[in-house]
Amino acid sequence: MSDRPVSPAASDAASAPVVVLHESDLTAAVQDGLITATQARDLWARWAALRQAATPAAALPAAHLAGPRFSFTNTLYYFGGMVAIGAMSLFMTLGWEAFGSWGLALITLGYLVACLKVADHLKQRALPVPAGILATLAVVLVPLLVWCVQHIMGWWPPGGPDSFSAYHTHINWRWLTLEFVTLATGVVMLWRYRLPFMVMPIAVTLWYMNMDVANALWSDVGTWDWHFVRDVSLVFGIATVFIAMWVDVRCRRATEPEWRQDYAFWLYLFGTLMFWGGLSLRDSNSEIGKALYCLINLVLVFAGAALGRRVFTVFGGLGVAIYLGYLSHKVFGDSLLFPFVLTLLGLGVVALGIWWQRHEVQINQRLGAWLPAGLRPPL
Repeated sequence: MSDRPVSPAASDAASAPVVVLHESDLTAAVQDGLITATQARDLWARWAALRQAATPAAALPAAHLAGPRFSFTNTLYYFGGMVAIGAMSLFMTLGWEAFGSWGLALITLGYLVACLKVADHLKQRALPVPAGILATLAVVLVPLLVWCVQHIMGWWPPGGPDSFSAYHTHINWRWLTLEFVTLATGVVMLWRYRLPFMVMPIAVTLWYMNMDVANALWSDVGTWDWHFVRDVSLVFGIATVFIAMWVDVRCRRATEPEWRQDYAFWLYLFGTLMFWGGLSLRDSNSEIGKALYCLINLVLVFAGAALGRRVFTVFGGLGVAIYLGYLSHKVFGDSLLFPFVLTLLGLGVVALGIWWQRHEVQINQRLGAWLPAGLRPPL
């Protein structure tokens, strides 16, 4: 949720007394038992609507999309949540599968319902971070439940993996049914709970899906072509980044507090990962191709600054460093100067970082001026 100040008296006369409130004030009131979480959301939505009506849409600044604060408490939340998610998904073993499809389906369904119940309870108590983790765990359990149902009904295609743990380690087109159901369920539950961390399993599923789609399109050939997988990853990455931008604009322009949160982070992260991974695996033998790779990564660096998304800057900077390392090795690889060149290169990058930090605000403002208003980062 946005922590932008809202004046309850925005529609009153200018001479009337004005009290400026932040959403953190309402959260504190909920925790002190003065008002309920529902009342806090209704009050914030009402005041935001008054401000929206009093200010033309074009004049509204870009919203500060609220993200999780990595305090010690939140770190414990996320650590515990990831352990639970890993226990029920990535580390599913044959010992659990000894219960059979019916037993495993009932256990999974019980976990899923319990997670949703606890998520509802935590959200009502104004604890969005643990509520989001529990709701995310429920989404993560969906592919396991679908896998059990397919085995019970005899719908699992022959020749597929016999263990669900392979879902996270083996590329196979038979996983697509699990992924489509997970995406649909994830979107519905995200709309229901409106908690940003729930985008994480959706983004991970898109990442898995790009590899399984490539496997499905290439399955009739009988041979596995990693070049084709690389190209599909590029396409999926670009599409995911555009979806992230669309989500980003919608969140920044939203009037309801629950939608003015950073729902685009995980989509940006995995979209960039798919795109950059596919791009970096293109082993060009021409110097022009390698220079073009460096240019694309430079564009990512500046795009990250313009959008206020460091994920672009990190991947772009890594790509530029790879290219500069290649150049230094090619020119000085057989020379005793090679270690010194690498040292100077590293110090040059540090110096560039210092210069960038000193002028970051001005750079972001100038680059952001080229973007549509909905994508400009907050000042």
